[in-house]
Amino acid sequence: MADAILTAAPDASPSPVDPPLLYRRVLLKLSGEALAGPKGFGFDFETIGGFADEIKRAVDIGAEVGLVIGGGNIVRGAQLSRLGMDRVAADYMGMLGTVINALALQDILERRGIDTRVMTAIRMEELAEPYIRRRAIRHFEKKRTVIFAAGTGNPYFSTDTAAALRAIQMQADVIIKATSVDGVYSADPKLHPDARLYEQLSYRDVMRDELAVMDQTAITLCKENALPIIVLNIHNVGAVSRVILGERVGTLVS
Repeated sequence: MADAILTAAPDASPSPVDPPLLYRRVLLKLSGEALAGPKGFGFDFETIGGFADEIKRAVDIGAEVGLVIGGGNIVRGAQLSRLGMDRVAADYMGMLGTVINALALQDILERRGIDTRVMTAIRMEELAEPYIRRRAIRHFEKKRTVIFAAGTGNPYFSTDTAAALRAIQMQADVIIKATSVDGVYSADPKLHPDARLYEQLSYRDVMRDELAVMDQTAITLCKENALPIIVLNIHNVGAVSRVILGERVGTLVS
């Protein structure tokens, strides 16, 4: 019997390989005021579109992205409380504002082809899913972007604290705090041009000097769970993706 003639298969073209990520699962914290853009109230859709593009870049390189958004462009519970409203009622109004923002951002993200879920700490099934930790983790595993709305569901807790809590529960690798400046400064750089930008800070530095990174409860949660925080300028195109890939951007708190 004649020996079989073996022919080598042609070389297959190499399949694309996702770039290595320093942070695979991230929690992005956006303020409600940021959604208002220069108007200061309501929605600036050009600004929100820029945020959505930034999130899409992160998703496209393979990151799993969760978001917590404030409600300050609609209503601020703490401010209403100072004006005489019952603090608990005011805080619940603020939580509802975050749900409105989450639904707006979900619509814009989905227009860009990003599979998105909104999960709320206050049950409102007609609008969004109730927050269930295991379900949220499953969404991440299926590469869905998850927006966590309604804060923690409890008055007296800020959306900063909600961001820290959800990041810990989701086993996120980092919290990215999106701001309109390049990181944490020794003073407000808009008022003090000579203010110094910090490249790295410890949790203790932030708490001792009362630096405006996140509130003290959020910083304490991050410290106790060794969860790093990166503060950056969300308006710098590609900043979030560069952080995820390991580039030093903004200020690292660890």
